[in-house]
Amino acid sequence: MKTAYLDCFSGISGDMFLGALLDAGLPFEELRDSLLSLPFKGYRIESIRESRGEIAGTRFLVSLEGGSHVHRGLKDVKEVIGRGDLTDSVKERSIQIFEMLAEVEGRIHCRSPEEVHFHEVGAVDSIIDVVGTVYGLERLRIGHVYVSSLPLGRGFVMTDHGRIPVPAPATLALLKGVPVFEAGISHEMVTPTGAALVRGLATSFGSMPPMVVREIGYGVGSRDLPDRPNLLRILIGDGERGKATDTVVVLETSVDDVSPECLGYLMDRLFEAGALDVIFSPVHMKKNRPGVQIQIIGRPDEKDLLMEMVIRETGTLGVRFRYSQRRVVERSFIEVESPWGRIRVKRVATGDGSLSLVPEYEVCRAIAARNKIPLRDVYLWVSGLNPPPPQPA
Repeated sequence: MKTAYLDCFSGISGDMFLGALLDAGLPFEELRDSLLSLPFKGYRIESIRESRGEIAGTRFLVSLEGGSHVHRGLKDVKEVIGRGDLTDSVKERSIQIFEMLAEVEGRIHCRSPEEVHFHEVGAVDSIIDVVGTVYGLERLRIGHVYVSSLPLGRGFVMTDHGRIPVPAPATLALLKGVPVFEAGISHEMVTPTGAALVRGLATSFGSMPPMVVREIGYGVGSRDLPDRPNLLRILIGDGERGKATDTVVVLETSVDDVSPECLGYLMDRLFEAGALDVIFSPVHMKKNRPGVQIQIIGRPDEKDLLMEMVIRETGTLGVRFRYSQRRVVERSFIEVESPWGRIRVKRVATGDGSLSLVPEYEVCRAIAARNKIPLRDVYLWVSGLNPPPPQPA
């Protein structure tokens, strides 16, 4: 499977995402035939070449006959997608995106997801953008999608709900936990459909992962922006084996009035809540007081939960946070036969492409306690399963 990176220097919308895929090699005729299998009529799709800021790309257009929009509920959208001549995976991922949209819209308008009637995102063009993008990723065999930090505009936009602020409430709700920044432009830079697509399809947000670039595409936006070309750039290539990256949130605070018992309890609670790592470090704070710096690494969508837990358990007056990239190696779990029965060990891909087995502490601890043997003996036995490293020629 291939890796794709979306460089969203001018934001993202559904038609820009699909235009970038077409520009990078998605066959338009195959896309059109798949979309025409959806059970609604009264529209025409086009793929045309246009330029923004002297950079040429592909603009994807959906033209409605009569110019009218049909307001559909979640049940209607699911039925439309389910009746299309598409693979099960394309149908499932497309429906999941609309379910996510319905949940967000429901919270905003105090309704259940089933009661939500989509307006802009339930129209023909938005359904085509979502289904077409999911189809395009599968057709191009893209298994991992990485997305840059997203620029947000400001101002107001007219919708069926009236005049609403930019970013739209649904857009902001979908981007909770996603790295964003102020673009300084009075335009909508990220549409609700674009936000739903990246939230539903992205592997990670942040910097570009290690990859060998094979294709580059530009999706053209509908407007000319004052300070940048209105384009979405996609880079498609081969990810480096064993060098996957993802985005994490790093939370930090320092305390000088929390007991060791409370800190130990906090660490347990944080891990139970999904923290990836928790570190306590001794620090020297103001007024010559020794203290403890608490650092938590978690997934971006867990930021608020972890932060609230730290504030509630420690009474700290503030928690710093930042988003960071981390490189993770490939790993999986396997079971092996041992003198103490079948045990689970971690299999890790090393830098040279070889595999090594790593002991799991909790598993080894249970074996040592049950058999009344040193923990070190269990560790040494697992480590002995690894072949010797290759010798230089």
